[in-house]
Amino acid sequence: MSKKVEFHGSDLEKIEKYYGIPKEEIIQFAANVNPLGLSDSVKKELAAHLDIISSYPDRSYTSLKQVISLYCGCSPQNVVVGNGSTELISLLINQRSAKKALVLGPTYSEYERELKLTGGLLSYYNLKETDNFILDTEDFINSIPNGTDLVIICNPNNPTSSAIFQSEMEKLVRFCRSRGIFVMIDETYVEFAPDIEQITAIPLTKHYDNLMVIRGVSKFFAAPGLRFGYGITSNHEFLSMLLTHQNPWSLNSIGAFAGELLLQDSEYIDKTRSLILSERTRLYRQFVTLDTFKVYKPYGNFILLRILKEDVTSFQVFEAAIRKKLMIRDCSSFQSLKGEFVRFCIMKPEDNERLMNVFKNI
Repeated sequence: MSKKVEFHGSDLEKIEKYYGIPKEEIIQFAANVNPLGLSDSVKKELAAHLDIISSYPDRSYTSLKQVISLYCGCSPQNVVVGNGSTELISLLINQRSAKKALVLGPTYSEYERELKLTGGLLSYYNLKETDNFILDTEDFINSIPNGTDLVIICNPNNPTSSAIFQSEMEKLVRFCRSRGIFVMIDETYVEFAPDIEQITAIPLTKHYDNLMVIRGVSKFFAAPGLRFGYGITSNHEFLSMLLTHQNPWSLNSIGAFAGELLLQDSEYIDKTRSLILSERTRLYRQFVTLDTFKVYKPYGNFILLRILKEDVTSFQVFEAAIRKKLMIRDCSSFQSLKGEFVRFCIMKPEDNERLMNVFKNI
């Protein structure tokens, strides 16, 4: 068997060196980025307005916050923008200074890294494979350790692609408010959900001040290099503290300008959702018929698979794909994900078919 090597979603250079495959020829099924790439209309507008680099952005980002408020259906006074969702996640965790945090897992490792830097205690509540990674809200609530002051949730979750519906999320947020617990909800993938309004927690920010919803444009708008993210909370005392500790002009002029364009590009948004929803449904139905994999109902733009074929590992499936120049994610590095799992994101139909042929031949 091949020696086990770990690769993450952005490790194209490492893949190129290890397998001798030019990175330009690799189809990226591991990064969860919109296969349509950056909007053509946004590209044209950016090219025509590059001179904005010569000016500082509005320190208050007034126009951008107004666009975000219209896009999300919230008050612009409840919006903070930043250098990608990663900066806002870091700021939130640092400013909450949690003594005891609970993370819903398995999930994105950056939460754990930031929490460890604050010196607080960290524990996980792990979604159960026997429940198809669907959260049992009552059990989660009953399992929150005494003294917990911060709960972190990715919704839809990475890597499981499962989701918590807004009605269930409200039960959790309400309980946390009664215990003085702040809730951070990372909605990086929510715009890919079949019905966004069923999943997003942004409407809850109007009624609960113990939560902040964080989003970005890296995945849905295919703009990870832009480094534009935003957060929404009605807790103005916390928001003020966050802004006090945030670097001025955290988001550059290009990021602020492009952010407005992206969130108003309804044609691109509709085209993306049409592609992802149709392809995700088509692929999911195919996997249901295969006895070599167990598939879980996806709400993000990616699908998690458990390998059922005896003596076949996630790394072997990864290698079968990469040798066809198709890069998927070997999920063995995800904390608490017991078993052999792989994850892949939805790409263009012709590329999806190439990958399906690999899976069918496992």
